[in-house]
Amino acid sequence: MTSDTNFTMSLNLTTPVPGGAGGGGCPPVGIQLEGLIMPPVLTIDVILGLLGNAVAFWIFCFKLKAWNPNNLFLFNLVIADFMALVSLPLRIDALIRGHWVFGDGICRINLFLMFSNRSASIALMTVVAIYRYFKVVHPHHRFNRMTKWQAVFVSAFVWLLVISPRLPMLAYSHIKGSGDRTQCFFFTSYKEASRAIIILVAMHRILTVLEFILPMAMLLFCSIRIATFLKDRQMGKPGKVRKAMRVCIVIVVVFMVCFMPTTMTTIGVWVIRTYRPWDCSAFYTFTQLTIVSLGLNFLNSALDPIVYIFSSSMFRKALLAALPGPLRCGQNKDKNTTSSSGTQSTNQQELKSMRSDRQSEAS
Repeated sequence: MTSDTNFTMSLNLTTPVPGGAGGGGCPPVGIQLEGLIMPPVLTIDVILGLLGNAVAFWIFCFKLKAWNPNNLFLFNLVIADFMALVSLPLRIDALIRGHWVFGDGICRINLFLMFSNRSASIALMTVVAIYRYFKVVHPHHRFNRMTKWQAVFVSAFVWLLVISPRLPMLAYSHIKGSGDRTQCFFFTSYKEASRAIIILVAMHRILTVLEFILPMAMLLFCSIRIATFLKDRQMGKPGKVRKAMRVCIVIVVVFMVCFMPTTMTTIGVWVIRTYRPWDCSAFYTFTQLTIVSLGLNFLNSALDPIVYIFSSSMFRKALLAALPGPLRCGQNKDKNTTSSSGTQSTNQQELKSMRSDRQSEAS
């Protein structure tokens, strides 16, 4: 069998053909599975995400008395979450209707916001973890003397870094099908797709994998280094080690729960298209799972307020101060615990870091 024949067979068998056009090919990658699972999942993501991030936005804008670089990074994470949350209602509507009714332009913007949020959330959570790493392990490094304006510059650079690869999505149509079978998809290749779309899809899959693997490696490195550093200086007191590591642990858990499934299913699609182009069933299954796993990506927007609470003592105190009296029962307990511990804080280096933060916040 010639290579041309193989290529034609690959197109016919692995490329979803809307409505089974042409009388053959793989089953269409429509909304059979995600049409049942995604609407309730995305609705929960939107409700929890809007509530949590609205409170976070209110705290950052109106209750926080001083800002430091860490809080600036977290505030940018709030902005990234809102980008995703405003795009989800249209996606929910399309899944419930069974087709996309908002036109090509809104489709492009919708997909751009969805995937930019994933990239921005990953990048900003990684920056927060690295900032924590330097505070604990290298307290005298000049990185810890970052000013608020330098943090603004770092945030702007992160946004430029994550948005630039996604901008080409706005230049091409991602509408699939016609009439009442119209769908707004980016990560499924159709037989009639142009070469530009095929290249964009390949770039998207590469970014999806790299955006997970590289930050995950950084997060694990930061967590392990913080753990070993504190164990060496705490003489085997595991409680204090866990307390100092809670930021990295929370970020790693949120990161893996929300972003690992999409990465694994994307790799699965990649492997099948490369090594088993005749396996229609596997391609269809992994493509459906990739779409469904996006629901976990957006769960990140609902879980990020937990990251804010664990990552910023200033945010935590402002939130407690804003709560009604009966809900503030844990605040006095925290104060008593802090006063009774006296000078037995997590470690000497972290105390110096906290003093440095207070000085920068007061300036």
